[in-house]
Amino acid sequence: MKRSIRSLGGLTVLLLLSLAGEPVSGATMDIRAVFRPDPANPMHNEFINMTPVTGHCANQPAFCKERELFSLLTPIGFRSVGAIEAGHNDPRRAPMFRVPGDWRRLSVRHADTQEEAEVEVRIVSIGGRYILSDTAENLVGEGEPTTWPGWHIRLLGDWTWAPPSPCRSTGGMYAWPDARTFFWLTSGTSVCAARANYRIPGFTYEQVQIGYELRTPNPLKMSSGQYYGDLTYTVGPGMDFDMGDIMQPDDSVLTLNFNLDVEHTLKVDLPPGGNKVALEPEGGWNRWIESGRQPTRIYRDQLFYISATSRFSVMMQCDSLGGTRCYLRSENGDSTQVETRLSLPVGITGPGGGAVNQTPLLNNVWVGPFQPGHYLDRKPGSLRFEMPRDAIDFLIRPGFSGTLRGNITIIWDSEV
Repeated sequence: MKRSIRSLGGLTVLLLLSLAGEPVSGATMDIRAVFRPDPANPMHNEFINMTPVTGHCANQPAFCKERELFSLLTPIGFRSVGAIEAGHNDPRRAPMFRVPGDWRRLSVRHADTQEEAEVEVRIVSIGGRYILSDTAENLVGEGEPTTWPGWHIRLLGDWTWAPPSPCRSTGGMYAWPDARTFFWLTSGTSVCAARANYRIPGFTYEQVQIGYELRTPNPLKMSSGQYYGDLTYTVGPGMDFDMGDIMQPDDSVLTLNFNLDVEHTLKVDLPPGGNKVALEPEGGWNRWIESGRQPTRIYRDQLFYISATSRFSVMMQCDSLGGTRCYLRSENGDSTQVETRLSLPVGITGPGGGAVNQTPLLNNVWVGPFQPGHYLDRKPGSLRFEMPRDAIDFLIRPGFSGTLRGNITIIWDSEV
């Protein structure tokens, strides 16, 4: 059924009146947040709430953004089981609101690994549309003719149905002859109650909406993938959502289903030609040949660029008997050995929480985990391939010549 309305600011809007249906068992709403790294803002490593906004924040986005507030229309309505008497001093027999404004903690669990993280949520506002059993003018039944909002003012308070302390009004409300919208900022679990100036035989809340705040976990310490969890509130007199003794809900449970989606980045790029590494002494071979002395070091530092948000481990695979050494061999069967060490850019820490500088890699053994402290976008690191001293002594001996080759594979695992 369509209902024409009038905005108090002079704007004309069309809303649909949703009539309450049969009671539903276990009302649910979904909340989804996503983390994906942003190269334009690498230090901002937080989840973004992707839940479609309904209710007050859809109409007043600037108001909600300033307060980091999100609103949702709930599938629950309320209907009075008795009259609201004029001037009643018992708040439970009048329009009353108490919401779960304390921080509630829940666990979300990775769909595959069962890894857990914690989310916190609290309700910070309540709103909707109240429907009277008759027009506000007829319920007041006296006084000079006035506008629709004017009759509501006389019935229940000023034009915004200004909430009593400690709740606060948000403005931007609409009025009809027998109905008006409201959206109150609540304060913790305190009770906010209004008082009717005239008797109201019947009272209904529809399009009930809540405003909520979120605290999400650190995504850099979470694995990629989907996390799920839920938080259930009770609804009714004396429950989490308590609207007093007169207003009864059409459902006694409201469950928030949470889905946190973590989309990590782990990418390692080599510069052109970086997959072929030639070991040589400091300053090149000619310097040592001309001096007639044996080089003290034979190595090569290979640059790479890493983009990362998630913790990861690194493993080396090569022709090896195990440990840190890999074989290089010639066509005639001669061999020597080389070791590989890893250095990572500032912003990535090792298992002990310190910088990663010349960390030895092991054959077929995972080393790590390494943890980014923020999103690193194409930052330089290096792999050092170096011959141990005894391998140099074996290689630089009278009568030896030739080329030794070997394959060393470095595997990066984002620990999904």
